[in-house]
Amino acid sequence: MRLEVLPVLGIGDVTEGDDLSALIATAAPWLRDGDVLVVTSKIVSKAEGRLVDVPVDGPEREAARAEILAGETARPVARRGGTRIVQTHHGFVMASAGIDASNVDRSRLVLLPKDPDASARALRAAIRERHGADVAVIVSDTMGRPWRNGLTDVALGVAGMPAVRDHRGEVDPYGNKLNITQMAVVDELAGAGELVKGKCDQVPVAVVRGYLGAADPDDGPGAAALVRDAEHDLFALGTAEARAEGLRAAATLSESTVGGPVPVPVRGDTEAGPDRAAVDRALRTVAGVIAPGTLCTLVTDDARVRARLGGTVPSHGYAHRALLDCAPPGPAGIDPGVLIRFGADLHRLRAALAAEGIGSAVLPAGSGVVGVTLLLTAAPHTAPGH
Repeated sequence: MRLEVLPVLGIGDVTEGDDLSALIATAAPWLRDGDVLVVTSKIVSKAEGRLVDVPVDGPEREAARAEILAGETARPVARRGGTRIVQTHHGFVMASAGIDASNVDRSRLVLLPKDPDASARALRAAIRERHGADVAVIVSDTMGRPWRNGLTDVALGVAGMPAVRDHRGEVDPYGNKLNITQMAVVDELAGAGELVKGKCDQVPVAVVRGYLGAADPDDGPGAAALVRDAEHDLFALGTAEARAEGLRAAATLSESTVGGPVPVPVRGDTEAGPDRAAVDRALRTVAGVIAPGTLCTLVTDDARVRARLGGTVPSHGYAHRALLDCAPPGPAGIDPGVLIRFGADLHRLRAALAAEGIGSAVLPAGSGVVGVTLLLTAAPHTAPGH
């Protein structure tokens, strides 16, 4: 494969209502079938009128920008100082929702296109119908990336080609079957286009030639296919935000409903009961913060557990469980302050267990017993949610 990445020069400033297809075709009469047109989202937004007026200076400008950001935000992700990482209504996770103040009059801000896939489809159709070139179109913008410094251009919208090249099911030269390899080729092409566009040279359009033999007859599903759904997003929050969410969950931790589903997924060997290593990790987590002398004894033998429960706890959905006997330090005649501290320590332990994926419920103490027994639950694989 031989690739060429060509800048489209001479487009000039774009204003609301401009015909992008005419501007591009005039500047690049050499466009041909199968080219991939990489168009900076900013000129798409300008042509579509996605601009808002703001004060040019002072706190009024910052207040206006914050209000606009709130309107473009579907969900906050992370905040550090003045930086806001949010998920837009499109599903993109971006700094400041992609709101841009560069290459535009200081009295205005540029928002992302309302529907970048629709913008790509419309531009592709106009170039094909009015100028005779059947091209694929990528609407691109600049993003940062988790784990890595630096920015790169990615695709916000695409028409005329798939967003992803799916290699799953293929076999590599060593005979290994590929199971997860899906390449975001439109992001790679957007990044290639940025190499000849630059940020200060006012070259908002590039052409990648040689990747496609021909554009697809259909526009395809667009760049929306690149947005990872919440169920599979392992990094939905920033570190501080995830920690705060965990603290809120710990503050509102409810007891496991005995006989019902465990509130959090269980890791480990659930066929043998709650994972002993996970219980040990939870105990180590709180070891340095609970009152010295507090005793915790784990009971995992199924016969002993059933004998202790005395048939009072239904077994359906909780065939795999253990008991954790917890006793405060000191003799039986404990003062109220020690008991209050013991209750707080018990909650710390239950939160640590929940973090390891183990549900817990407080069982009634026997007559004259000082301490608490926790029923630790690990639902079998057939339980709801597993």
